[in-house]
Amino acid sequence: MEISSFPFLNQEDFSHFFTLFQEMDNANVNGNDSNNNNNKKRQRKGEDFNYYDDDDEETKKKSNGFTDILASIMLLDEEEKQEQELWFMEDQQDKALFDFNQNQKTQAMDDYHVQMQSHYSDLNQFDESRKAKRARRSAFAVTSTIATAAAAATTADNSASSSPPKPGSASTPHRRLWVKDRSKDWWDQFSSPDFPDEEFRRAFRMSKATFQMICDELDAVVMKKNTMLREAIPVRTRVAVCIWRLATGEPLRLVSRRFGLGISTCHKLVLEVCSAIKGVLMSKFLHWPDENKVEIDKEEFKSISGIPNVGGSMYTTHVPIIAPKNNVASYFNKRHTERNQKTSYSITVQGIVDPKGVFTDVCIGYPGSMSDDQVLEKSALSQRGNMGLLKDVWIVGNSGYPLTDWVLVPYTHQNLTWCQHAFNEKIGEVQRVAKEAFARLKGRWSCLQKRTEVKLQDLPVVLGACCVLHNICEMRNEGLEPELRYEIFDDEMVAENGLRSANALQARDQIAHDLLHHGQAGTRYS
Repeated sequence: MEISSFPFLNQEDFSHFFTLFQEMDNANVNGNDSNNNNNKKRQRKGEDFNYYDDDDEETKKKSNGFTDILASIMLLDEEEKQEQELWFMEDQQDKALFDFNQNQKTQAMDDYHVQMQSHYSDLNQFDESRKAKRARRSAFAVTSTIATAAAAATTADNSASSSPPKPGSASTPHRRLWVKDRSKDWWDQFSSPDFPDEEFRRAFRMSKATFQMICDELDAVVMKKNTMLREAIPVRTRVAVCIWRLATGEPLRLVSRRFGLGISTCHKLVLEVCSAIKGVLMSKFLHWPDENKVEIDKEEFKSISGIPNVGGSMYTTHVPIIAPKNNVASYFNKRHTERNQKTSYSITVQGIVDPKGVFTDVCIGYPGSMSDDQVLEKSALSQRGNMGLLKDVWIVGNSGYPLTDWVLVPYTHQNLTWCQHAFNEKIGEVQRVAKEAFARLKGRWSCLQKRTEVKLQDLPVVLGACCVLHNICEMRNEGLEPELRYEIFDDEMVAENGLRSANALQARDQIAHDLLHHGQAGTRYS
């Protein structure tokens, strides 16, 4: 075999094969020489030596087979090297493509970073220019105000002997940069000392004296100081905005027109004054009575109904609200919706009143889907009663409350006896005290009759302020105009578990028996 038959091999690749082939050729040459000599010898010796020719042929066949094997091995090695070279070329191409894509992404990120830096730089320059403009305007306004005040003072000194200038004259300084001119004629007329007290009471649900007392109580909390740029809103105006809003339930835009203030300012004043009323006046005018007052209330309730040891009358009403964004199902009032054929959402107000209709305890803000007994269980009054602090005191409620050791309710089963029916009428007289008190509450403060613009989280503060103002008016004998009377209607439902105490059941039967047999339980059927 010649080397030129494998031109694709290098010298280094087949050097060891070449050496092997040379050795095999030498062996063949030597074999041929020996064979020639042997042939000569065989010719001389005769036919006995013919077997040597067969051995030479076998040797040649073996040598040719071994050469073919080596050729196959070299072909396989060559194919493997070609595959490796192909794989190496593909790997180089993939690497080059990856490097190209990576460079493209890096360039894109660099360009985006440069654009963002330019954008932020422009924003910073814009903000700095705005701050500079504001600073110049503020400085100009302050300078103008000082110059105007100085000119006014000079004018006043020069004309000291003459009459003072009228408001609105050329010598009076005006603040046109910070306060929008609005008409305040309506409130100026009502706040005048000469304004009739009856008209003031009709508008604000209280006399001018009661209004002034409230202003005096809240003065330290509500009053604001004047600034160099504007005068603070007076305390009387602040309180008037709040009370007018609660009394009429007018939208804030109408309140704004009446008092000459901005809508947002009116909304802020209502919340601030209501918070002040709750923080300052609630502890003075709405609290649980002491022992002496409880005994007085017991005697007055007994004179009304003949039932002993009644310390208060309880009622729960609903205040309509706009559907809240969260937990809307909890505030859905199913009973009002079915009765009015209109979707209704509400929150509850539970109150206990004394014989004069003054609130001694309120629980405000639970969702309208809750029944009266559920609201009672969650109230602070229930905790006080369960702790034994209402011993020997009855709180009278309607059939929506359960009968407990301190809550007295009417009989609710059918086929009442004469004694039980008479008891229900007497307990209804005590219950009527609370219901009429809530009717005056809603009639006096019309904001409780319709859905309000106040947010749900701020509504308990506003309702608490209404209850405190109600107590103030009741204590000071502020009458309610006939046209303001409100007929209250809340759907009463019998409590699911109407009996919570066997002792209370026996006590109620004894009270009913005593009322009938002592001649204090007269009925409409007698």
